[in-house]
Amino acid sequence: MTEPPYFTVAGPADAIGQVDVKRSRFLAVVRRVDTEDAARALLAELRREHHDARHHCSAFILGPRAETMRSNDDGEPSGTAGAPMLDVLRGAELSDVATVVVRWFGGTLLGAGGLVRAYGDAVASALESATVIRREQRTLSRVSLPHADAGRVEAELRARGIAVLETEYAAQATLLLATSDLADAEAAVAASTAGSAHVEPSGTQWVDVRAGR
Repeated sequence: MTEPPYFTVAGPADAIGQVDVKRSRFLAVVRRVDTEDAARALLAELRREHHDARHHCSAFILGPRAETMRSNDDGEPSGTAGAPMLDVLRGAELSDVATVVVRWFGGTLLGAGGLVRAYGDAVASALESATVIRREQRTLSRVSLPHADAGRVEAELRARGIAVLETEYAAQATLLLATSDLADAEAAVAASTAGSAHVEPSGTQWVDVRAGR
């Protein structure tokens, strides 16, 4: 049985937003990431790029079930930066996503409530320009065919709504298929080859299936 779908943001371009509060500037960057190292790389990149800023606060969520969540206030009062940033990502029901908010201090203290709003609003502003992607876990299978039949069968499978992820050429052509259920691949291959070819299960894989929810 496959896992339920989840949502992330499209890449490779970052989503960017900004808010200004009492001369303090809050620049938010949201990026799709697959690992903690990638999330930390975003933070390191923005620290280098905006080394003149006072704070570089961060948050990220990873995994199909949002198994990993982290946030950091980077010197702001505890709970006023990273936590509200994380709350915005969670509220948008996103995973495999990281955000960093760079703050240039404007000389006026904003108080805990002001900081919470500013950091959260900055991330929300960035998400307004993001494209949300639905990810689904698909069942993988392989079908081997004579080279002469591969192009026709691949075209017919695609016409039937079967995702062909790649084609390998060796003694025979092997198509890697992604379907919601193995039975879908079996039925489509049987119809396209008059029952002469068979599928072999090949595990599962998360794939981007469409933009939006």
